[in-house]
Amino acid sequence: MKKVTGVITWIFIILLSIITVFPFIYMVLGGLMSYAETTSIPPTIIPHHLHFENYVQVFHQAPFLKYFWNTLLTSSIDTVCVLITSLFAAFALTSLDFKGKKAIKILMISLLMVPSEAIIFTNYNTIAKWGLLNTYVGLFLPFTTSVFYIYYLNSYFQGIPRSIYQAAKISGASNWQYVWKILVPMSKPALTTVGLLSFISGWNSFLWPLLVTNNDNMRLLNNGLANFASDGGAQTQLQLAAATLTVIPILIIYFIFRKQIIQGVTRDGLKG
Repeated sequence: MKKVTGVITWIFIILLSIITVFPFIYMVLGGLMSYAETTSIPPTIIPHHLHFENYVQVFHQAPFLKYFWNTLLTSSIDTVCVLITSLFAAFALTSLDFKGKKAIKILMISLLMVPSEAIIFTNYNTIAKWGLLNTYVGLFLPFTTSVFYIYYLNSYFQGIPRSIYQAAKISGASNWQYVWKILVPMSKPALTTVGLLSFISGWNSFLWPLLVTNNDNMRLLNNGLANFASDGGAQTQLQLAAATLTVIPILIIYFIFRKQIIQGVTRDGLKG
């Protein structure tokens, strides 16, 4: 009976893996197909000839390098700001004692229940009144802090014995020294996870850049994919090639920091 259950489990895992990975594989293969192959019915899975010129045409048809730079810049600034604000806010909620601390935590949990779509137009009105449309500041300003990441780091910091903070204070260390010399080194897996998730969120941003920019030079990668569509239809082979190029940096970053991410997830799982 155990063998049968094990076989069924493995079959289920393999099927889910195929379903999850197949769209990515088809995206890569589709970027090497001709237009006729990407629109054929039944669909073509393996290209008959590899059309590497699709990737060259992507850069000729749209300012793809400009989109790449805009996305890299705004995502990096978002990530740095989120890491700094989340780190100090979570430290304050974990280690410092002040009035209204419990009320702030309750408010944070309440804010987690508010969908981002509910405040996006409020943010847009604010950015418009400040004259920040079609600017880099307008692209990244609303995302320089995150209640979710503050709550996540707060939960992670609670697993660190408070006696470490007390010992640091007795030794004469300031809060600033404790954060940078003790807390940050002990929390690298969690901070790496927050940084990567924040960077991915900024990299994949679509709706917000679409709202606050109407200048093609300020658009991000996902908005730039619209340049491969016209009144005559979408150039699907170029869209798939461009989509592949947008995914590659995220994969590289993941493989660089995968060890820290696994450590952070594992520790959270053990705490749970």
